[in-house]
Amino acid sequence: MKNIPQYLILLSLTVLMGCSNSENTVNNSSSEEIENVETPSGDSVSDEVIDGTMREISPKEFVLDMGSGWNLGNTLDTEDVDVTAWGNPLTTKPMIDEIANMGFKTLRLPVTWQYHTGSAPDYILESDWLDTVENIANYALSNNMYVIINIHHDDEWIVPTYENAPYVKDRLIKIWTQIANKFKPYGDYVIFETLNEPRYEGSPEEWEGGTEEGRDVVNQYHQVSVDAIRATGGNNAVRKIMVSTYAAGTSENVLEDYVIPNDDENIIVSIHSYSPYLFSLAGTDPTWGTDEDKAQLTEEFNLIQAKFATEGRAVIMGEWGSTFSNNENDRLVHAEFYANLCAERGICPIWWDNGNASEFGIFNRNTLEWVYPEIADAIIDATR
Repeated sequence: MKNIPQYLILLSLTVLMGCSNSENTVNNSSSEEIENVETPSGDSVSDEVIDGTMREISPKEFVLDMGSGWNLGNTLDTEDVDVTAWGNPLTTKPMIDEIANMGFKTLRLPVTWQYHTGSAPDYILESDWLDTVENIANYALSNNMYVIINIHHDDEWIVPTYENAPYVKDRLIKIWTQIANKFKPYGDYVIFETLNEPRYEGSPEEWEGGTEEGRDVVNQYHQVSVDAIRATGGNNAVRKIMVSTYAAGTSENVLEDYVIPNDDENIIVSIHSYSPYLFSLAGTDPTWGTDEDKAQLTEEFNLIQAKFATEGRAVIMGEWGSTFSNNENDRLVHAEFYANLCAERGICPIWWDNGNASEFGIFNRNTLEWVYPEIADAIIDATR
């Protein structure tokens, strides 16, 4: 992911990561005007699923218990009021049941909020949208899965500059306060992730760790978000919160300037790594599995471990995977090796699934069938 010019160009354009060219607008329409929002359709989960238990468990033990995870990508995180805009169907309970039945213990639920947010100064979130997020979270919780709820593709307004910081921090505080209050009754199987891949979109340093200013401001954005969550009290006072590095990256400058808000003992580090880039994300080099390939990937994990293990911090690999390039065996070898590198270091591996079998999709959400069950098994087996 480091110092590869093609990466800077492709990653900002590719739909593999769920990007689009939507305009920087906020939808203030009423809930009746929302199109194709996920709604209960006979498979909703009752309030009985809410378990307010908060266990006395260390973050490292907690992450180990999370097992392996799967992302519900390109759904609630679309840059559109239409959650099917990027080609995926509405999410149903049978869909999440099958994810759990396969053996995944964690569901990462990426959510874009800006199209369901009212205007300043209150930035009121649409109640139907909050209910939609809760409903899908409950599908997972009813299967005894962990659920990660985040702020995902809101990068258009979360710009990490000193000039924008006052506005962004005010909005983050108000949005996270509402999300936190919505889920406050839930126990510790609900995890918050303050930001996805916070970065200055379109800047020359976007995927190379940003600037010193950008990294500083991202730390500030995490700080106010964590403070807002904690201020709601109750279970949120000690809930596990994932805090990402700049762009969720792993480069030296990113790791050096990363700050844990308040040195909070219940903060878990959130990182993403599509390594090696040409194989995993660009799809221009479909082969992987040599001793050199494995050594290079191992070295990246050693750097991650050297940074966070010495600090006693638990780590979650919130996104990783490989795009399909008529290379099923290489992808399987990569997935097995990658997931085991995570497991050996106590890192929860969460596969990025965008629902497209010709890209990152390993599960068909329409037929509820596994397109690449061997990859799913390899990921799950690593953390059993």
